[in-house]
Amino acid sequence: QVQLVESGGDLVQPGGSLRLSCAASGIPFQIYNMAWYRQAPGKQRELVASITRTGSTTYADSVKGRFTISRDNAKNTLSLQMNSLKFEDAAVYYCNAKYEFFKNYWGRGTQVGVSS
Repeated sequence: QVQLVESGGDLVQPGGSLRLSCAASGIPFQIYNMAWYRQAPGKQRELVASITRTGSTTYADSVKGRFTISRDNAKNTLSLQMNSLKFEDAAVYYCNAKYEFFKNYWGRGTQVGVSS
């Protein structure tokens, strides 16, 4: 059974930091391309950052320079370090695992709030 379990979401002030984690099980983690998505109320789910199985990363323009995605293949864990958080970063953050075009898994999400 495939499981992606996110953690680390919290309520922070603008300018604060959070570190999200995603624990993966039931998949050969090291061969999957991984990503973080987010969805704010009333908006579509959007890609925040991705990391390939070889470690190449991409970021949405809105988070470049503030967020860092990383993976630990030995621990089957995906992380997202979020710094300088803004009001517009508030959303539910989802972990995603993809392999080729036929394997695509989602976690249940973790809530990030930004409020003064």
